[in-house]
Amino acid sequence: MKRKLKRAKRVLRRPFEWLGIALGWLVFAHVSHKMLFRICDFIAAVGYRIDRSGRELSRENLRLVVGEGRLTPRREELILKRSYRNMMRTLGHVFWTSRKSSERAAATGEFSQTCLEFLKNNRPAITVSGHLGCWEILSQLVYLQGRQIVSVAKDIGTPGMTDLLMKSRRSLGQTIVRAEGAFHPLLQGLQNGADVGLLVDQVVKADQGGVWVRYFGKPVPVSAAPAFLQAKTHAPIVIAWSRPLKDGRYRCEHIAEFPWTKGVDIWGRTQDCLSALERTIRRHPSCWVMNYRYFRKKPSEKDLAQLATRERRRAVAGKVSICPHP
Repeated sequence: MKRKLKRAKRVLRRPFEWLGIALGWLVFAHVSHKMLFRICDFIAAVGYRIDRSGRELSRENLRLVVGEGRLTPRREELILKRSYRNMMRTLGHVFWTSRKSSERAAATGEFSQTCLEFLKNNRPAITVSGHLGCWEILSQLVYLQGRQIVSVAKDIGTPGMTDLLMKSRRSLGQTIVRAEGAFHPLLQGLQNGADVGLLVDQVVKADQGGVWVRYFGKPVPVSAAPAFLQAKTHAPIVIAWSRPLKDGRYRCEHIAEFPWTKGVDIWGRTQDCLSALERTIRRHPSCWVMNYRYFRKKPSEKDLAQLATRERRRAVAGKVSICPHP
C-alpha cells in the first residue's frame, strides 16, 4: 500500500517538476542576476508556506545541527526561510548559467586565496562538497581555471527531466555523468588528469557503494567514492563550499584537505569528509539544504555493529590525516 502511494505521489508531482524546468529554461536563463534572485526568493517564500512536511523535516534537521531548544522560534523560522531561499537560488543558478555560461559564472563567483593555492599545487584533485551554499558554482569555477572536471548528477524525476537538467549543467563545458555507474568515468577522468567534483551528503545504499557513517551523530549511508578514488589514484581530497556573499555573489572556500596516505582507511576517510562538512554547516546552517531526508534509511543491527566496530578501531588508532583551515 505504501509503495503504491509513493508511486502515485511521483506521478502527481511530475507535471509540477516539468513546469519548474520549463520555467527555468524560458525565464531564469533570460533575466538579470538581480531579477533571478527576486523570482527565486518569491518562489522560495511561497514554497516554504505551502510545504508543510518539508518545513517539519527542515525543523528536525536544524535542531539536530544546533541542538534542541538552542534557538528562539523566531530565529529558527528565519534560518529555515533562508535555507529554502538558498536552495532555490542554487537551482535558479543552474538555468541562469545555461546562457553566457562562462561570463555569468565568472561574474558571480570567485575562489578564496587558499583555494587558488590548492588548485595551483594539486592536479588532479578530488573536490568534495555537500548541499551547502551554491554547490553548482564550485565545478564551474574549477573549469574556468583551465582545468577539466568530471561531476556526478543523480537522476531527478523522469529520464527526460534528468537529461534536460544535465544539459543545463554541461553548458559551460564540464563533463557530467550519471550517478549510476559513475565510478569508472570518474576514475578514468582522474587518470587522464581531470579533477572530480562530488557531493557527499546524499543517501547511497550499500549495494550502490554506500557506507554507514555518522552525520551529526546519526548513522547515514553515503558514497565512499571519494575515498576509493583516492586509494586508486593517490589524488588529494579537498572539502570546499561556496559561501553566499551579501552582494549576491559566491566565494568558494577551502574547508579541509586530506592528502593520500598509504593504506588509506576507506571508511575513515569517508567519515572525515562528512565531519569536515558538519563543522561548516554548524556555523552556517541557513546555507544548508534542510528539507532533504538525509536520515531516511534505517541501519540494521548488523550495520550498527559494523559501524561501532569501525569507530572503536579508529579511536584506538587515533590517527586522522586532516589539514583544517578556518
